Amino acid sequence: MKKLVLLITVVIFAVTGAFAQIHKPVKWTVASKKLNNNEAVVYVKGTIQNGWHIYSQNIKDGGPIPTSFNFAKAADYALVGKTAEPKPKVKHEEVFKMDVGYFTNEVIFQQKVKLNKGTATVKGTVEWQACDASQCLPPDEYAFAVTIK
Repeated sequence: MKKLVLLITVVIFAVTGAFAQIHKPVKWTVASKKLNNNEAVVYVKGTIQNGWHIYSQNIKDGGPIPTSFNFAKAADYALVGKTAEPKPKVKHEEVFKMDVGYFTNEVIFQQKVKLNKGTATVKGTVEWQACDASQCLPPDEYAFAVTIK
């Protein structure tokens, strides 16, 4: 009987441990810099664990899931242009039969905003897919907000 209880306990801990290993290979932070009374830049920084990467915003159809941004509409600010990204690394992905841009270690995206009232709280989400050499995780999303004064 003791052996059965011990076996059940070991199985429960093993199953619990397997579910506890949820990969979160990308951590996001957000900051802003006011350029003048009417303009600011929102910085969205992704810190990527070693061995992992995320894809550029500029991926052709039929490729992996690109990183994308969705900014909430508000009366106190307006987006100026598209979200900028640094030049990505590029590699040929045989599974997609195309060259794709990606980022490792760290990436900082920038979105310029026009301040309609001199201050604003910019809210949005970033959606991305993280991959390593053996797997791609399902797309994930991070909601952010930054107050510009």
